Amino acid sequence: MDLPAKLKALRACEGLTQNEFCQELQISLSTYKKQELSLRSDISSTVLLKVTNHPRFQKYTLWLMTGETAPEAGQISPL
Repeated sequence: MDLPAKLKALRACEGLTQNEFCQELQISLSTYKKQELSLRSDISSTVLLKVTNHPRFQKYTLWLMTGETAPEAGQISPL
């Protein structure tokens, strides 16, 4: 699974619209939409850092970066 698909899965699991997700992270909706739809070839490091450092989404950091989980360490998958 590529990073845009992972971000979409994470957002969906949390029950957030694209707009709500962007408001939570304080990122541009238009930029995020392009990233989620893979219209951009890469995910900006700013977006990735905002997701992985946000208290609500930190539990997905390992999965976002490696595809692995570590439930004993609080690292889960949204799938």
